[in-house]
Amino acid sequence: MAEITASMVKELRERTDAPMMDCKKALSEAGGDMQKAEEILRVRFGNKAAKSAGRVAAEGVVAIHVAADGKSAAMVEVNCETDFVAKNDDFLALARALAEMVLHRNPTDVAALSALPYGGKSVEEVRTELVGKIGENMSIRRFTRRDATGRFSSYIHGGRIGVLVDVSGDKAVAKDIAMHIAASKPKSLDASGVAPELIETERRVAIEKAREAGKPEAMLERIAEGTVQKFLKEVTLLSQPFVKDDKQSVEQVLKAHGAQCHGFTLYVVGEGIEKKVTDFAAEVAAATKV
Repeated sequence: MAEITASMVKELRERTDAPMMDCKKALSEAGGDMQKAEEILRVRFGNKAAKSAGRVAAEGVVAIHVAADGKSAAMVEVNCETDFVAKNDDFLALARALAEMVLHRNPTDVAALSALPYGGKSVEEVRTELVGKIGENMSIRRFTRRDATGRFSSYIHGGRIGVLVDVSGDKAVAKDIAMHIAASKPKSLDASGVAPELIETERRVAIEKAREAGKPEAMLERIAEGTVQKFLKEVTLLSQPFVKDDKQSVEQVLKAHGAQCHGFTLYVVGEGIEKKVTDFAAEVAAATKV
């Protein structure tokens, strides 16, 4: 029987995107014949994983796991290609399991998470098999693991927006703040957390707008400063009008309940991923011109 080497397994995996153990078994069954082994895997998985690997996965879910004492928590974003698959039970179960693994095993990055054991296989092997079963590309995009100063409250909206918020004090108001974050999507807790480049962009835009409007040069900096302060009020959690009572800021609501917010993490599924827009009619028209 032909010797099955690690390089052969690697090559077959790259061709098919099938799990490593399945690649090794297929090569053994094929007596080391790469072409025959690939055919075995195509029968087994329908070659779906390989066909799906290059497609953009911008849909998906956020999953959260909070420790029983609320002192630590994890959140993960797992992507797929369509909203339909984002509702698949197996896909959802994987996302929930990943959040729990992140909390309890504390992997350093996505590669480390993918290498963790899960159900007798690695997470990566389970992911690849699920791609083959469902027929869509899916990926673990990102995760976070946090320890709280107070206690974590969490909120997931529609599976697509996930919030972890660290609050000392009133649990009910903590939940309300988590829901507020999902709705208002602040960029940071306060002005100190806003990226300087964002502030400078707002300042430059304000100056150019004022200049085009014919405002005197001497007034431009003052106008820009007013615009920046307005921007900071809109994008910082503590300064935002509370969604349940816009006559109060979030900071005022917290103080009224004797609570304090120490920070938050917000995930929005697909945020920052460029989706490919396909013009189906144009594709059909192009095909008819062959």
